[in-house]
Amino acid sequence: MIGDIILGLGNIVHSLINLYMWVVIIAALLSWVRPDPYNPIVQLLHRLTAPVYALVRRHIPSVYNGIDLSPLIIIIALQVIDVLFVSLINNLAQTL
Repeated sequence: MIGDIILGLGNIVHSLINLYMWVVIIAALLSWVRPDPYNPIVQLLHRLTAPVYALVRRHIPSVYNGIDLSPLIIIIALQVIDVLFVSLINNLAQTL
């Protein structure tokens, strides 16, 4: 029973990580077309991604030849975290 609860919580976290990856992808694609900065959806995407972009840009030089690679770095990091987290949760649920 506890293993099922842990698996359920793990699935929720997995879904949140996937949702945030899509937010990063959409924000990166929107940055190519210069959307209206007063649009509420654009503002929401900027508020959700700007702190993480700033963190990556502060610690890793992510601009090469004018192309910002911080969304790619964030997506790769989220994939690694997701794979490690899912395997950890599955192992934990099997031991309980």
